[in-house]
Amino acid sequence: MKRRKRTSQQSGAPKWMVTFSDMITLILVFFILLFSMSQIDLAKFESITESFQSRAILDFLPSDIPSENMKQGNTIGVMDVGMEEEKDKEKDEEKSEDSFSEELRKKADALERLVEQVDTFLMEEDLEDVISANRTEEGVSLVLQDSILFASAEADILDTGKPFLDEVGTLLKNIPNDVRVEGHTDTRPISNYRYPSNWELSGARAGSVVRYFIEEHQLDEARFLIGGYGDTRPVTKENNEDAWRENRRVEIVILDSATEQ
Repeated sequence: MKRRKRTSQQSGAPKWMVTFSDMITLILVFFILLFSMSQIDLAKFESITESFQSRAILDFLPSDIPSENMKQGNTIGVMDVGMEEEKDKEKDEEKSEDSFSEELRKKADALERLVEQVDTFLMEEDLEDVISANRTEEGVSLVLQDSILFASAEADILDTGKPFLDEVGTLLKNIPNDVRVEGHTDTRPISNYRYPSNWELSGARAGSVVRYFIEEHQLDEARFLIGGYGDTRPVTKENNEDAWRENRRVEIVILDSATEQ
């Protein structure tokens, strides 16, 4: 009689398990790559971390399969946490807006007081026809026509202009604000050995005014800034004698505290 051949049985897992495990591994690697390339919201990540530490995370996640042990309060808790975070964010934004509005109000009040102080001084000293005061975003600008202070194409202060600078110097002694002195010219070109252009002339005139305040009124030189703008910032762009006279000026800008900072 012929003996039956016994079929050999392979030990271990079936061959299809190898392919299945490779597929699962590739899927896991794929999701890890997606996670590594994604952006993580730090606040939400910390919130999830705390949830893991405090209680079972599954209690917070909604499930499509109803469970007898699932508590409705857990889902409500997650919604409450989200609403609290939104409320805190809104409160922070409101505080930021209130703080910004308060700063603007303080700046406006300080600038208004500065304008009133300058206007009162000019009125009491009867200087309104000689020195004009304009309110700007930076502070108060005192405008003096150059014919009061300087001869044509010169930067030396005339004796007739010194009394007006003395009045302004007295004002600056009572106001601790920083000051920017600006020189402006008309559009007519100038060229000589001292002032090759209107830039040098306007800067020299501003420097002469600042030097006068420092030497004659003992004002702190650290308070002053000098600007020579030549003919680049005209009051009027017309090209006639009246326009030239209006554009030739020295502006003394008393800066408010916010602009100084």
